[in-house]
Amino acid sequence: MSDAILGSLRAAASAMAAQSVRMRVASENLANMNSTSAVNGGDAYRRKIVTFEEVGDEATGAQLLGVGSIDTDNSPFRIEYNPGHPAADSEGNVKLPNVDMMVELADVREANRSYLANIQVVRLAREAISSAVDLLR
Repeated sequence: MSDAILGSLRAAASAMAAQSVRMRVASENLANMNSTSAVNGGDAYRRKIVTFEEVGDEATGAQLLGVGSIDTDNSPFRIEYNPGHPAADSEGNVKLPNVDMMVELADVREANRSYLANIQVVRLAREAISSAVDLLR
């Protein structure tokens, strides 16, 4: 098996792992879209953001994709007036998470497409390896 094919397999696998983290974080954001604070006037759930980094693979020389960090989005909370809510502050306002459903769904869709593209890379590399083995017979 050549280093080029092995490198492409490792690059696709690393990208698939990174995109699965991205999908998990977007799912967490969607699941906590309405999570408020447990105390009066406290902060609600903050949206998480995945950042990627490029990592070199010494064995194959390929550039791999890795998760750099998972940070919180510091954009402002949504404020809703609801004085009867347990998380309401002294003025009756409740801080709601800074999660936008459309942004999260777009992020999931983009991660899914990238994941599927990398599956196709793995399929093509497998076919190339199979053809090489057939030629050697």
